[in-house]
Amino acid sequence: MKVTFYGTRGSLATPGRATQRYGGNTSCVLVRGADGTALVLDAGTGIRTAGVDLPRDLRRVDILLTHLHMDHIQGLGFFGPLYNPAVEVHIWGPASATAALDARLSRYLSPPLFPVLLRDLPCRLALHDVPDGEAAIGPFRILAESVCHPGPTVGYRLSEGGVVMTYISDHEPALGARRFPGEPEWTSGWELARAADLLIHDAQYTREEYASHVGWGHSSLSDAVAFGALAGVNRLVLFHHDPARDDEALSAAVAATLAETRPAFEVIAATEGASLTLE
Repeated sequence: MKVTFYGTRGSLATPGRATQRYGGNTSCVLVRGADGTALVLDAGTGIRTAGVDLPRDLRRVDILLTHLHMDHIQGLGFFGPLYNPAVEVHIWGPASATAALDARLSRYLSPPLFPVLLRDLPCRLALHDVPDGEAAIGPFRILAESVCHPGPTVGYRLSEGGVVMTYISDHEPALGARRFPGEPEWTSGWELARAADLLIHDAQYTREEYASHVGWGHSSLSDAVAFGALAGVNRLVLFHHDPARDDEALSAAVAATLAETRPAFEVIAATEGASLTLE
């Protein structure tokens, strides 16, 4: 399983010199299976480059959306395979009680916000509500569950050949907890992350910033580390970097968090363009 980061920023794209180390594009992670199966996690602004890098002979790609906030779908209309009639594009997203997935995505992929209608895309497009329980895409077994974040939001657990990675891009597991972490079974996202080889997790705020952002749906860096420890993960990638934090400040925040928490597992900050291979 190969995992490549194409967008690591949260809330708003922030390209520029001050963010060139960790990246300025919003959430997008490409996962490739041993047989070449391609899964794209979220469709932030980073998905445009992910589409450019996919093999030209690829005939199917699946996009797994965690939720439909703008920073997670803004790049969707610029994803090259959507304009290739030879490619099947499957878009998966959390179900809503108010509108179907195609209706919700069409609010963005239609004028005046976008010139091309969702229904006019030339690829072979299929839209799916994320199912309850496990699903299979190529060699991957995929489990999705709702997590603590405003609006319908899911996290994903991907398994292939005994290797497990978990992606929870927007998540506030400490919400409402007097002390965090608490009991695992009562903690949002724990079942998705349990014993994962790799956990990619929201870490937008410092501890001090989180105090004034409770209920916004995001984690502090220290809470992300505590959640990783609770789940017993082997490696944690801190993700969804705050758009106001430049590279220097992000490096300092991560270093301070690691000095404070002293995790027994590897913790790194997500870096746009970096790849990890899980075997």
